[in-house]
Amino acid sequence: MNVCPNCNHKELTGTIFCSECGAQLIAGSRNETSPAGVPIDEKPTTPMSATPFGGNSWISLQLVETGELLPLNEANEFTMGRASENQPIMPDVDLTSCKAYENGVSRLHAVIRRSKDNRVSIMDLGSSNGTYVNGIRISPNIHQVIRNGDVVSVGKLKFQVILIK
Repeated sequence: MNVCPNCNHKELTGTIFCSECGAQLIAGSRNETSPAGVPIDEKPTTPMSATPFGGNSWISLQLVETGELLPLNEANEFTMGRASENQPIMPDVDLTSCKAYENGVSRLHAVIRRSKDNRVSIMDLGSSNGTYVNGIRISPNIHQVIRNGDVVSVGKLKFQVILIK
C-alpha cells in the first residue's frame, strides 16, 4: 500500500496519483510519463490519444478516471462547472456528463485562462469544494499557473492538463 504524503489516504501499490486529493504518489523523473501518457515536463506536439483534437485547440483535459479527452476550442478563457435547471449563466465547459454533481463540482467552479505570453492559469471561482493543482488546494479568486501534465481537481473530479504547442 502507498500512503499519500498530502492527505494520508491509502492507495494500492503502483498507484501514481492519490484518488482523494490528486497528489503525485511516485516521485517522477524527467523521462517518466504521466497517467495520460504525456512525458512529465514536456509539451506534446501531437495528440497523445486516439481521440482527435479540435482543429484550433491549444489545451485539452484528460479525465483521470476514464481517460476521456476534452479538447477545448481556440478561446483564451473557459469557465468550468455543471449545468443546472433555471441557471441563467452556463459554464463554457459543462462537466455534467462527467458526474459533476456527484463529484462536488459547482455550477461555476473555475476558470482556465491563457495569457498573452501563453502562460496558462486556473482560478477557483469561490466553489464549495475547492480546486486543487497537483493535490494542493488553491485560493479562490487568485490565478494559479498550470503546466503540461499537471493534475487539476475541481471538487473530486480530476483531469490532467495537456497543452499543445
